[in-house]
Amino acid sequence: MTEPTHAAPSEPPAEAEVLPPESTPPPADARVKELEEQILRMQADFDNFRKRLARDRDESLKFANQSLLEDLLPIVDNFELGLKAAESGHDAKAILTGMNMVRGQLERFLADQGLAPLVPEGQPFDPHLHEAVGTESTTEFADGTVVSVQRKGYKLKGRLLRPAAVIVAHPPAVS
Repeated sequence: MTEPTHAAPSEPPAEAEVLPPESTPPPADARVKELEEQILRMQADFDNFRKRLARDRDESLKFANQSLLEDLLPIVDNFELGLKAAESGHDAKAILTGMNMVRGQLERFLADQGLAPLVPEGQPFDPHLHEAVGTESTTEFADGTVVSVQRKGYKLKGRLLRPAAVIVAHPPAVS
């Protein structure tokens, strides 16, 4: 058995690209120049992007606290009203009540921002949360316990913002 012979196709393999005669590739020098221009445009675009990003970041930082301050303004307004009332000599008890209301507004505002006061009285002294500014000889508290707070400490969203300045108990000297 003999196999029939077929004429070999005159077409090039499918993976080879055949360019029509009118679309010959540009000379190498022209292609290099075109690529150089493209690189320069891309560098300029990137530089403009980088500058725009820096401007946007600066603008964001400049006005980052705007919302926070807008929320604080009513508290400032109420505080100023309290000061005016105190200057005009109104009832001291009413002024004290008003100032306590302003303090409550301020505490709620700070809590809404994630600020929480430390409450160390009666707790063991913790150098990570407290700053010892003095000691007190006492039998009322165990040695190393916080007796009183001289300046409040605060955490902001769980992170220590300012340590509490505290007085720490120590046992009385035995004579």
